[in-house]
Amino acid sequence: MTATDRSIELVNAAAQAAADRLAHDIIAYDVSDVLSITDAFLLASAPNDRQVKSIVDEIEERLQKELGAKPVRREGDRDARWILLDYVDIVIHVQHSEERVFYALERLWKDCPELELPEDAVKTRGKGKEHAETSGEHAGIAGDPDGELS
Repeated sequence: MTATDRSIELVNAAAQAAADRLAHDIIAYDVSDVLSITDAFLLASAPNDRQVKSIVDEIEERLQKELGAKPVRREGDRDARWILLDYVDIVIHVQHSEERVFYALERLWKDCPELELPEDAVKTRGKGKEHAETSGEHAGIAGDPDGELS
């Protein structure tokens, strides 16, 4: 089984909306063969809580306006570190960059086929790492960017 045309349409519109709000590392997976509850997951991240919320708001507004779709569930608003939008056909995860690295959802779904996304969304790949390097945010330990202990 593969993702439906409707699911792909939702994923593409959401990915473009996220890219328009400067989301990082946008990627989508067709999970229809391994999950019966949804067809696709869309993942995106941002370097701060305010931007996470802005991305989610834009996705929600765009899907409502362009495709008449409303999420059946929205979770994570309080802290805005990881907001989930459940559209039944697709589930969207917008995470703070730190949560994205920590939970590494890509590892869970890496065996699922990646869905083709709009060019603007594809261009966001690697932006999270690039932003961390230019803003001085490092995941390393004791100041070492590789995380090696001295």
